Order: sequence, then structure tokens, then C-alpha cells
Amino acid sequence: MATLAELRQQFKAGKQTLIDNFLAARPTQAGAQSLLRRLARHVDDTLRTLWNAAGMPEGACLAAVGGYGRGELFPHSDVDVLVLLPDGVEAYQPGPAKTAIEGFITACWDVGLEIGSSVRTLGECLSESQSDVTIQTALLEARPLAGEVRLFRLMSKRFMQAMDPKAFFRAKTLESLQRHTKFDDTPYALEPNCKESPGGLRDLQMLIWLARAAGLGKTWKALSARGLITAFESRQLQRNEGQLKLIRARLHAVAGRREDRLVFDLQTAVAQSFGFEGTGAQRASEVLMRRYYWAAKAVTQLHQILLLNLEEQINGSQQDQLRPIEGHPEFLDRGRMLEVASDDLYQRDPHAILRTFLVYQQTPGIKGFSARTLRALYNARGLMDAAWRRDPVNRATFMAMLRQPEGQTHAFRLMNQTSVLGRYLWVFRSIVGQMQHDLFHVYTVDQHILMVLRNVRRFFIPEHVHEYPFCSQLAAQFDTPEVLYIAALFHDVAKGRGGDHSELGAIEVRRFCRQHGLDAADTAMCVFLVEHHLTMSRVAQKEDLSDPEVIAAFAAKVGNARRLTALYLLTVADIRGTSPKVWNAWKGKLLEDLYRITLRALGGARINLDAEIEARKQEARQDLALHSQLPGTEEPLWNRLAVSYFARHDGAELAWHARSLWRHVDTQVPVVRARPSPIGEGLQVLVYAPDQPDLFARICGYFDGAGFSILDAKVHTTRNGYALDTFQVIRPEADVHHRDLVPLVEQKLAVALQAEGPLPEPRRGRLSRRVKSFPYSPRISLRPDERATAWLLTISTSDRAGLLYAIARVLARHGINLQLAKISTLGERVEDTFLLDGPALQQNKAQLQIESELLDAVSLPA
Repeated sequence: MATLAELRQQFKAGKQTLIDNFLAARPTQAGAQSLLRRLARHVDDTLRTLWNAAGMPEGACLAAVGGYGRGELFPHSDVDVLVLLPDGVEAYQPGPAKTAIEGFITACWDVGLEIGSSVRTLGECLSESQSDVTIQTALLEARPLAGEVRLFRLMSKRFMQAMDPKAFFRAKTLESLQRHTKFDDTPYALEPNCKESPGGLRDLQMLIWLARAAGLGKTWKALSARGLITAFESRQLQRNEGQLKLIRARLHAVAGRREDRLVFDLQTAVAQSFGFEGTGAQRASEVLMRRYYWAAKAVTQLHQILLLNLEEQINGSQQDQLRPIEGHPEFLDRGRMLEVASDDLYQRDPHAILRTFLVYQQTPGIKGFSARTLRALYNARGLMDAAWRRDPVNRATFMAMLRQPEGQTHAFRLMNQTSVLGRYLWVFRSIVGQMQHDLFHVYTVDQHILMVLRNVRRFFIPEHVHEYPFCSQLAAQFDTPEVLYIAALFHDVAKGRGGDHSELGAIEVRRFCRQHGLDAADTAMCVFLVEHHLTMSRVAQKEDLSDPEVIAAFAAKVGNARRLTALYLLTVADIRGTSPKVWNAWKGKLLEDLYRITLRALGGARINLDAEIEARKQEARQDLALHSQLPGTEEPLWNRLAVSYFARHDGAELAWHARSLWRHVDTQVPVVRARPSPIGEGLQVLVYAPDQPDLFARICGYFDGAGFSILDAKVHTTRNGYALDTFQVIRPEADVHHRDLVPLVEQKLAVALQAEGPLPEPRRGRLSRRVKSFPYSPRISLRPDERATAWLLTISTSDRAGLLYAIARVLARHGINLQLAKISTLGERVEDTFLLDGPALQQNKAQLQIESELLDAVSLPA
């Protein structure tokens, strides 16, 4: 026998040759299947050589288990083996058996085999498999490799005799539910796990395990022969399984390690290994991911059909639970699942396709579709053509679904899962499985749209009033919710075409409304909402809401209170539907403030800034009295502040400032006060200090170094040269108790502001993988504001640690005064707006220099 070093070299070289040949060849499913089997055989040969040289106990057997037991091995998957011993052999007591087994396992690792090994006697195998479904699953696909084959056959026979298919089915379906929950119950994550995610290879393997355990077959063809699936479904399962195996095999090969997630940093490389090339409208990675999502979607559909059939076969028929649906004789209730009464229903009556989903909405207690219905829908895809889409009956049914009092969320998700939605709304089909590389969406476009529809729908459901009470209050007064549902379905439907998706979407929704008989008013509302679905968030997060001209312009664009309410509801639902990280209470307050101010303007109330300020002052005086402050406490501070200060703070903030500063109006030492933010998580921090050119930069520098993110900054300068700045800040960590940080911030920030010398360098945190993979080209705009009294700086760039501080350092270097900062973080991207003034901004040459330095400051490090 060769030495271990020689064996290691042979094994490594042989494996690498197989992988290199696979990568060099044209990517085909047959090529991937060949690689998996050849890699398994290569490992088989190496293991047998080591087994024969190890002097193993007499009667022992080596078996391949788990995925390796299937005779398939992905390039960097673990090699799972079982050392099976006759009863009575002591593997864990000092002696020849233990020495031989340990020597064998050590030799496996020495030659480069990353094995997962278990050592059990026959009795241990059988007893432990009864109590551990993981062991049970691994043994289902075991095959002998070396040693005493008769022992293996005896184990297999007794194992199958002891198998309880019903208990195994229950355990594996519960395990599957847990796994799906871990991956958010969607195959459409932007970085899916092609093995474990819903619609991945694990879902297919689970079906074969269940069938094996029940003795129903080991292949798709065998299941087809038993009538559990049709021959067509068997071919579809085999084809989509082959596609997933091909993607996973190339992912392993390209990554050079065990990596089952299609992470952003690898998507492009894997796509290029397929020969995909990017175009102006689509990246190479998007071509790859579209293929993956379509395969995962097909697997999800077929998995559900076969799982329901297996459940019926293993747990017994549900014929006794079959009841007709009242008023709809073509449908049955099979154990709370909607079932077509005949397999050819849709061929005889294509109108019944959409009617299936309407009946699902209208029938209490129905929780899904039976396998028979799912199969009928799957086989009816050819019927859903252009004539079917134009059919007036189908259009009426679709509108009836939108107008139902409940059930839209589940019905439309089911329509998408069964491919009916994309075949009825042809424009929707083009965004199914389409990725969004804008660094703040975490769903594909179709899943985001359905999430927004779900969010809008929840505003109308009494059980969800506690989530967003103000939205629910407004929704309760909105008499045509279907208009909002249509806007939700169409707001992003034109993404990925190039051009402005809002304008293109408005054209599509106008066409839909015309085809579906909506009146002129509802059509105009739908078009307005789709065309302007980004407007309200832009105004709230980027513009100065204390400026009457900003409000007047927005009110003029909205036009009336009904449109304002609809736009507000859609905007909240849209932001919440992008990513759990994007929505926060601060964004919610900005939107609600904009809604309320604009509603007053639309009601004919001219924005009287003087009256508004006086009302806020009065509210603040009442607050001060409640805190036992003497009358007039506020005057020394207020007399030194401009109107803009009172316009940008509410009464409670004015009172807090006055209480904190009435003794320190002429202080020479910085005053820092902090409190838990009255709006959601985080802290509100007040800084009052003699003004200096780099004050804002030093404040940002402290927050950067302390790990805080700044959500908002309001900056004011008093008439006697003091800075009064208020910040909303948050520590991103989930387990932070911000109240505990108040004393720390007050003490440390005050010390930082008294430091002398140059500003410290910004902290260089690690870039997220998404930012590295999809960097956002920074954009900077510096222009006079509408009244030419100040300058508006807008910056869009990828988010990273130290970004705001880097911007502040540039402004400080040029003596720029900051009046207002609006910080908008959209996942991995920021869109910040600053209101500035300073002599340097009046000179063209200095402006160009500032813009150039800002671009350098916000660009990603090389």
C-alpha cells in the first residue's frame, strides 16, 4: 500500500482534476451529476484502501450514510460514514478494536478526507435511530463500502422493520417547518441557501426520505409508477433538481470550500462560470439568480403536491373529510383544503382558475389547496394565454378578489406560488424572481410587492390595529381599499426595464384600470399613487418640514386629503416592505408629521408660522410648569434664538432644552444632556457650547467612535455665538438598553468637545458583504436652496462606519456652517441632506474643491 503522504497526494490530485474538468466543461446537469458520482467513487476507493490497511475488528463494516450514502458527493461536502460493529465489540474500551478504529479515522483526516464519523454496534444503531430522527434519516440512505456486508444487510433489514412511517413523517415535516421559518418561509431571499432554503435541495431530499421510509419508492420514476406524481411532474422534479445540483456544484467549485449560500460576493463568479454575461439592463448574477428562483419556485410547487399525496398515503385517506363547498359544486373541502371536484375542471372551464382563489377567500376554514388542486393548476398553465387574460369574466373575478372583505394577502401569495398571478398579470411575470441591487431591499421584486400588499391589508384588519394605530385609524375611513391594493401591486412592477419605474408603472396601472372597468376617479388615484409612491418619503426624509414652501409645494402635488391619506398609507407599507432594518420610529414620525402638516394646508389653513410657533411656546411653558420651573425660566435662552429654532422643535423639546440650559446660557464649558428618545429606540442628545468651526465634526467624531448611528441632527446658532444642536442617535446592537448609556454619553461627549488639537481620523469599520459586492456610486449635489439664502448639499452613497464624521470633517476644514442635517439610512445606502452656509460656498473654485473632497471622503476605500 502507498504511504499516507502518497495517498493524500493521489486523493487531492484526483479530486482537483475532477473539479477542474467540471469547471472547464460546458455547464450541464448531466455534467454535474457525473461529477457528484465520480467524486463519491473517488472517496469510496480511498476509504476502502484505508479500511483494508487499518486492521479493523472482525465482522465490522464501513457504511456511507447521509448524502454520501446516495452515491453523490458535492465538491466540498462532508463525507459521512458509519463504522458498524457486531454486538459485543467494545469500541470505546482500550484494546485492539479501539486502536484500529482510531487509527482508521485519523488516517482519513491525514489524507484530506473531511469525514463525519460515527461508531456504533448493531444494537446501538437500532436503538439510537428510534430516538433520534437525524440518525434515522442518515441510515435511510446508507450503503456498504467495506468489511462485513452481511452485518450491514442485517442492520438495514431490522432498521426498516422498526421504522414507523407515520412518526417519521410527523418528525420530518415539523423539522421542515422549522427550517423554512429559519429562512423566512421564502425561496426568494437575495442570498438563498441552495440546499436548506425553501425550494432548495433539502425539500427534494425530504420527499425521497419520506417515500423510502414508507416503502413507496426511492426515485421520482418509482413515485410516478405508484401514482403519487404524474410522469410530467416526475420529469419536472428531475429537471429542477438537476438545475439546483448544477448550481450548488459550481458554487462549491468556484468558492473552493463548502458554501451552500449564494452570497453576493460569489454570485457574479458563479454566474461567469456558467458563461453568463451582464448587459446594460441586467447583471450576469441576475441571470443566474433568475434561473435559481424559477427552479426553487417549481420545486416549491411540486414539493407541496407530492407532500400532500405522501401524507394521504402514509396517514390514511381523507375521503371521510370530503364535503362540498356551498354554492360552488365544482369545489370540495378536503380536510380544510380546497379541492377541485374533477381533474379536468380547468380544461372544461378556464374561468374556474381564478374562481378557485375567490372561493378560497370566501370559504371560512379553508387553509390551502389540496394536492389535486395544485396539480390541476400546475397542468393548466397552458390555458392561461392572452385570450384568457382578456376575458371579461376573468377580469370581473380578479376585481372581485380585490374587493373581498378579507383574504387578499394569502390569495395573492398562493396565486404567485402557483404561477397564476404572473400569467394573469403578464407585467407581473417579468419581475418574478428579479433581484434588487439597491442595497436596502432584502426581497426579490415580486416578494417585495406582495409584502407591501400584505402591509396595506393589515391596516384594514382590526387584529393589527396595535401595530400602527394611526394608519389603522386612517384606513378605517378609506372606503375603497382595492385602490390601495392595486397601487401596491403595481408600484414597483416596472423595475428592471430601465427608465423611471414610477412613470412606467403609472402607464401599466392606467392600462389595468381601463381594462378592469375602474371609474375615472379611482383610475386617477391609482395612477397618482404609483407615479408618486416615492415622493412622500423623499420629502419627509430629505426636506425641511418647518419650511412653509416645502409643505405648500407638497400639498399642491398631492391635491386633496383623500390622495394624501392614500399616499401616506402606501408609503408606510412600502418602506416597511423593503427590509426589517429600514423602518424605524423616527421615519414613522417624519412621515406622520408631514401628513398632519399637509392635511392642515389642504384643509385651507394657511401655514401661519407665527401662530404655530406661539402654540409650541405655550405648550412648552405648560410643560415647564408641570416640572415646577418658575415662570420666565425659558426667556434667557429663547431670546437668543431665531425663528427657525422654534419651527424645527415641538413644544416638548423646547421645554426640555429650557429646563436643561436655563442655568447655563452663558457657560464656557460644553453642556451635554441626553435622554431616551421619545420616538422609538435610541437617545436624544442636546449639545450646547460656544460655537467653533469644527464643533459639529467633533460631535460626529464622538458618536462615530462610540458606535452610535446618527438618525437626525438639528443645528442652531444663538445670537450670542453659541451652538445648540439636537441629535437622534441609536446603537445598532439589538441588546442595547439606551437608558443605561445616558450618563456615559453626557460625560464622554462633554470631554470630547473640550479636546484640543486636530480632529481624529474616522473609524474604518468593515464593509458589509453587500456593499463590497454591489457598491453604490456616490452622488453629490451642492446647489442654492429655493430662496438662495443657504446651500443644499445632498449625498447618496454606500453606508459605512465613520461616514457622517468624514463628511463633517470636510465641512469643518472649509469653515462651512451647518443649519440642518437629515440623515436617511436605507439598508446599506444613505441619502443625507444638509442645509449649509459659509463664505467658501460663494466661490466657484472653492465649491469645486469642497465637492471633490466630499467625493473622496464618501467613496469606498480601495
